[in-house]
Amino acid sequence: MASAATTRIFEENPANIASIFGAKLDSERTSAGVPIVFLITSGEQEPLKSLVVREGWRFETFESAREFLARPRPRVPSCVILGISPELNCLEQQQTIVRERSEVPIIVISRYADVPTTVQAMKAGAIDFFR
Repeated sequence: MASAATTRIFEENPANIASIFGAKLDSERTSAGVPIVFLITSGEQEPLKSLVVREGWRFETFESAREFLARPRPRVPSCVILGISPELNCLEQQQTIVRERSEVPIIVISRYADVPTTVQAMKAGAIDFFR
């Protein structure tokens, strides 16, 4: 079941979210294949999946950064979206990804984050943060 908070993020920001994905993914689109958006979250996925599929990109989900990193590196442009939830420590997940795959752009989304968390995520290299 979709959480009201997650659904609201996508209802309020679809153009902004799509433009950030588009700027990163479409500019790097190659003949190798369709860009992939990787979502790491313990929460709702459907609103984001709908947006990604509508833009013509592939979509894969993971429960943790470790699970994502176990996947072979993609040979197409990609980005990671970290969905903050009470069950998932976004900053730890982000640090793990940056340490092992620093080339992958990270976007953070959350209704639970406070200003210090937002600042930390951006300083750690997130390309954007949606609340």
